[in-house]
Amino acid sequence: MIRVEFLGPLSTQAPLELEVKNMRELREVLVQKPELSKWLQICAVAVNDEIIKDENFALKSGDKILILPPVCGG
Repeated sequence: MIRVEFLGPLSTQAPLELEVKNMRELREVLVQKPELSKWLQICAVAVNDEIIKDENFALKSGDKILILPPVCGG
């Protein structure tokens, strides 16, 4: 089981515990949630604090996933 946490403007979303094999399956689950689907195209995804872009990246039990929306600052 993996844990998905949301940062920034998505931090109001409760963390999710999911059984998925890779990043593609994770995206398929998250896109089903209307409150998340609009963000997924612009968010970075970190697995255990490392940004991952490969949709075939294998996930394993205990992985911590962070959904990172873009931010602006000064």
